[in-house]
Amino acid sequence: MKIALFLAGLVASATPALAQPALSAARAAGQVGERYDGYLGYSGPAPAAVRNQVNAVNIKRRALYSQLAARRGVAPGDVGVTAGCELLGRVAPGEAYMLPDGLWRRRASSESAPRPDYCG
Repeated sequence: MKIALFLAGLVASATPALAQPALSAARAAGQVGERYDGYLGYSGPAPAAVRNQVNAVNIKRRALYSQLAARRGVAPGDVGVTAGCELLGRVAPGEAYMLPDGLWRRRASSESAPRPDYCG
């Protein structure tokens, strides 16, 4: 659990672009969402400016996951999936998200935050 909290803090600090209005609006509109693997993805069409912001966030996340993986002696994908568990837990009602089955969903206000079974 400590690694998950540590990861969550680092991912949050490595994603300042999420504070940008266009990306925030795209998340609220369900065009962009969190994926199970720790990256942002496109759940629908998104303007070029939003795509650029998503790509910038994902580049920072990939670098972070690679650094942490090297320190821990694990694969970067494993770090991404661990971060994904934490990030999926922060999906707000109305936002899109993708679980390991590859399907995009939108969180209903009556639903709890999505988390794959392996997240614990």
